[in-house]
Amino acid sequence: MANPNELPEGTDTVIAGASATDTEEALIVREPTSKDRAIEKLRSGSEKLSGQAADKARGFVSQGLERSSEALANVSKLVGDTADGLDERLGAEYGDYARRAASAIEEAANKLAAKDADELIDDSREFVRKSPGVALAGAAIVGFALVRLVKSGFDQDKKSS
Repeated sequence: MANPNELPEGTDTVIAGASATDTEEALIVREPTSKDRAIEKLRSGSEKLSGQAADKARGFVSQGLERSSEALANVSKLVGDTADGLDERLGAEYGDYARRAASAIEEAANKLAAKDADELIDDSREFVRKSPGVALAGAAIVGFALVRLVKSGFDQDKKSS
């Protein structure tokens, strides 16, 4: 057996503490206190609530996807139905534009209907990463539209009172 004081070839000093082990006190696991248990309870409760909130949000996104794809399909049908009228009134070229637009809208509706909530959320995150300025402008426009919508609802309530 090799001499424990003999150093490997190429080594000229022993590093202090290189072969030392922890003391028995360092290996003792302390009993959790009531504060530790309360913190753990809060942490697990917060994880549970965030999971429930995420599930609820996915449900809302799924409902929104369904409604949006239905609305786009209806718009596509409406645009397609008006194409014949455009042929008669403005010419075949404008009717063809309307049919192509209807086709594009229908394709978007089908793509939207084929996605689940998680895919849409991932796509949205990726879009925001790629184009933060466009995403910010879109959020501002949506916010403005929501404010106008809520304000018009309050105005109608005041008129009916």
